[in-house]
Amino acid sequence: MNRKILKLAATSAAVCFALGNTSAFAQQNESIEKISVTGSLIKRTDMEGPSPVTTIGADQIAKSGVTDLISLFTKLPISGQGTFSTQGNSSDDTANGGSSVSLRGLGADSTLILINGRRVSVSPFAKGIDTAFVDINNIPLSAIKQVDILKDGASATYGSDAIAGVINVILRDDYDGAEISAKLGTTADGGGKEQNVSLIWGTSDDKFKHTFILDYFDREEVLYGDRDYSRSANQAALRPNDPDAVDFRSSSGIPGTIALRSDPTNRIIDEFGNDRCPAEDIDRVNVLCRYDYAPVMTMIPDAERFSFNYLGRYEINDSVRAFIDFNGQNSKSIVRGAGSPSFNELFMDGDNANHPFADDPSHEFFGQDLTMRRRTVDIGNREKRVDTDYYRTIVGLNGDIESWNWEAAYSYIKSESVERGVDGFPNSRRIQEAIDNESWNPFEPSQNSQESLDYIETTTTRVGKSTNKTFDVTFSGPLMEMDAGEVLLAVKAEYREEAISDNPDDQFLRGDVFGTEATQANGSRDSKSLSAEFAIPVTEELEVQFAVRHENYSDFGTTTDPKISFLWAPTDTLSFRGSYGTAFRAPSLHQLGLGRTDESPNLVDTVRCEAVGLGCQPAEYTAVFAGNPQLGPEESSSYNLGMILEVTEDLDFSIDYYNYDIENIIDSDTQFVFTNFGDDPTVVERIPTSDPSDPGEVVRVYDSFQNIGDLETSGIDLDVGYKLESDMGSFRFGFVMNYVLKFEEFRPDADGGKRLNLSEGEFEQPEVRHTTSMDWTMEDLSATLAINYIGEFAGDADSGFGDKTVDSMTTVDLVFNYRGIENTTLTLGATNLFNEEPPFSHHEFVGYVNSIHNGQGRFVYAQAAYKF
Repeated sequence: MNRKILKLAATSAAVCFALGNTSAFAQQNESIEKISVTGSLIKRTDMEGPSPVTTIGADQIAKSGVTDLISLFTKLPISGQGTFSTQGNSSDDTANGGSSVSLRGLGADSTLILINGRRVSVSPFAKGIDTAFVDINNIPLSAIKQVDILKDGASATYGSDAIAGVINVILRDDYDGAEISAKLGTTADGGGKEQNVSLIWGTSDDKFKHTFILDYFDREEVLYGDRDYSRSANQAALRPNDPDAVDFRSSSGIPGTIALRSDPTNRIIDEFGNDRCPAEDIDRVNVLCRYDYAPVMTMIPDAERFSFNYLGRYEINDSVRAFIDFNGQNSKSIVRGAGSPSFNELFMDGDNANHPFADDPSHEFFGQDLTMRRRTVDIGNREKRVDTDYYRTIVGLNGDIESWNWEAAYSYIKSESVERGVDGFPNSRRIQEAIDNESWNPFEPSQNSQESLDYIETTTTRVGKSTNKTFDVTFSGPLMEMDAGEVLLAVKAEYREEAISDNPDDQFLRGDVFGTEATQANGSRDSKSLSAEFAIPVTEELEVQFAVRHENYSDFGTTTDPKISFLWAPTDTLSFRGSYGTAFRAPSLHQLGLGRTDESPNLVDTVRCEAVGLGCQPAEYTAVFAGNPQLGPEESSSYNLGMILEVTEDLDFSIDYYNYDIENIIDSDTQFVFTNFGDDPTVVERIPTSDPSDPGEVVRVYDSFQNIGDLETSGIDLDVGYKLESDMGSFRFGFVMNYVLKFEEFRPDADGGKRLNLSEGEFEQPEVRHTTSMDWTMEDLSATLAINYIGEFAGDADSGFGDKTVDSMTTVDLVFNYRGIENTTLTLGATNLFNEEPPFSHHEFVGYVNSIHNGQGRFVYAQAAYKF
């Protein structure tokens, strides 16, 4: 079988910024020792295999210009909706400081993240209440040897969460010498200055290998107010030529609006006394004192991370080796939001001395109990500080028994986070007390004493912990000899214990803190699994692999997942590959063990609308979520068919077709629950009325997670590479594209069937992503150019803009390197060189889709590295 084609099939360097088809296999293949390949349990003497794996080497990462791992993944065409960075973190976020990747847009919780082929514990703070994710900010770039991306389902090998694929981060473990590097960078439009210093040193001899890595990263915040297109929530004012642009300023201003408690719709703007609503914030049409919260909100949070990595290898004798990996990191981040808003939760009695109309008997509000829309800017804007400690320890042995390899290891991973609200958070109980005892006047904030402000303000605390303990044993070796070669077998047994806790303080649990969100979740599970994998050389040109994994979970039962794959190389320049398998995702511990959590979705009260014509427009309602211990796993089947062709020695390409069919997706659909169970008092709590035909105003909706969704997606991955040698240097050209042929997400309808909820080309679902790249090298100089493209997609239909289009976005990255000084590399680079603004989207106050597009703008940096 042609080795060159097999290696190309195994690596298929489909990296969006990959410069040509460079990969890590050549260096690794110089050793005759058997190695592990991402996507397989079988150890081999080379990288051949049928799985579609993209390999990104450390050199490629450096050439990309990215400063952290999430920036690398957001540039991959294979990354889709659900990939999230710290961009967009705010005081309302439930996963501040965290980042993770979603392959093919199937969700961060359906993309398995590994380090050196082993699992990592999830963050104790879920994203968006329920999305369990591995925080890849725990992995500094300086520690990475290469990143492998397996682009098909892999539960037969790795178990849960590998529905969309696997990302395996391989750390440096064989460094000999020392290197120090420093990087400084800044953005063109303000904020976001970065500094990064790393130190690597190691020793290597016949018996010992020691690698130490220290890394420090610091980035200052970027506020939405730092960018022209997001400096105001009043997008209508920022874009006067767009009649559909919306004023998103809050209806809760300072000092706000005053309303009758008996009829909150009867309200007036606070233009009385000494403190009055500013003229620019008055909305006389809707009778509101608005507030522009955008300027003070975090776009990219302040972040500081310090990490330590040690990887040791020791040869006990000729057939037994010991290894230990230890990773530790402390990370800190700061996120900001505007002062907390209140929406008619606070009251003032009619005989209160601070009543704004106490001296005006002619006013209709005289002597009336009042409520208000008001923002507590007087105690400051909100600020959260998140402090996380992460530890990962792996100890193990591996060795040889004749022609078989074995490995046994124990891993312990722990992540602990503390989130503190240190400024701008009011305690609603204390505020009401202060209003009642007349020590705090909501309508004249300038007259309030510092003592009263200190009394109504509180600090909040949320503590999370996540642990993962695993013991695994693997055997791999030849089973029998066939005419075309050896039949290889691998078996693996694994026992894993997982636990999470996410607990806010008592104020949250009592509902005394408004203007922020927090979750509460506690849970644990253990699982036992047994895996087997066969690699069968059917002929010299055809290899077939079979894999199967059986798992038993303590909280939902068992699952068995098979996979079959093949690699066929009929000629020296052409090969075909394919795979079919099933996969699953166990319900996260957050989804199973979530405590009561209040959310504020926009919903339509269809029951009351049909009854009496009220509640027909979308409005915020309180939805109470809780975990569901009866959840089952998500289940999927997928297949991949690909071709790799070497047209000439300098030109090759690969093309793959993928197809996923996922059932029993765990999700919630509060509008569906509201519509279909709106007259059930155990599901929708209402205020009783004297009119028997009126079901009453909604107090709260009770909802939970269910196995209610299905999803079908298919598409094409294309990778083209071309090399050119000339008198002007060596060039490598690359083109990588992901084209989504189909993306259809289904949810239940009122008749018990399925309705199409989302499809390709709709909001946050661009059909095309691609990158064109060029790498140039000449003597001591090299340069890298990458053009990144994200296609257009429809506007947000849920916000009423389904007829709009969010335009495509193209950015250019450029990096220069100079190696003319001995042992030194000097780098000057820029990402988003032309400072392209993200395309406008009507749906949100920031004016763009921050889950797809980046608002950082041009980032320019300089780096120096010295080896000694």
